[in-house]
Amino acid sequence: MSALPVFRWHLAPDGYATRRQLRARGLRPGGQEVAAQVERPRRRGRPPLVAYLYRVDLARPVRPMTAARWAALDKANAARRVCPQCRRDAGYVIPPTLGSCVPCAYPEEQGVA
Repeated sequence: MSALPVFRWHLAPDGYATRRQLRARGLRPGGQEVAAQVERPRRRGRPPLVAYLYRVDLARPVRPMTAARWAALDKANAARRVCPQCRRDAGYVIPPTLGSCVPCAYPEEQGVA
């Protein structure tokens, strides 16, 4: 595999875009390999931030959402709201760092209020 072309931040030529830029245009990479990368320098000897670029001319339109895909997305989002400990709908998406709803994560603080 040959080395990827590397461009400085904001200096990539036209015809290249990141995944987010493609998505904003209603496109997706469509199976193509990464074509180049952009590096943003950072201070204090830290490694640069890297963004991968794809060719816009090889990108394909985003696939439309079907009824089945919407249903699967709704089901997945609903599962993120259910506490794994008490099995109740928390009314919000449970943060992965907490791992459970607030009453289950901090039971000692619920009696104080």
